[in-house]
Amino acid sequence: MKIVRYFFVGGAAAALDISIFFLFAKLAGYDYLIVGCVGFVLATMLNYVLSVRHVFKSGVRFSKRKELALVYAVSVVGLIINQFALYVLISQHSVELMLSKIIATLTVFGWNYSARNYFVFRNPGS
Repeated sequence: MKIVRYFFVGGAAAALDISIFFLFAKLAGYDYLIVGCVGFVLATMLNYVLSVRHVFKSGVRFSKRKELALVYAVSVVGLIINQFALYVLISQHSVELMLSKIIATLTVFGWNYSARNYFVFRNPGS
């Protein structure tokens, strides 16, 4: 049931990310790639906090400091996927801003869960 709990945690983080994107890229007109990066970083922090409370057992393999560093290291790949998807959808294919953000967010969801589950929070010996 870990994936179901992560779905809700990821949903909360995605809601934050998409809200920031809507407010600052769509309404305020800031550069979508900069806003996409800032929102993604803030959503990653929320995701980590909620994940260690409701999904993964924190401190199983690493100290909390190293664990958080690994979450962000894994998230760099997610950020690259997110930014690439936004760029391709918006700049190359003229897909509407918010639809592009939703597609990019859904694209990154699978990577985030799999990488965190395997690389960061996996129990030793499993």
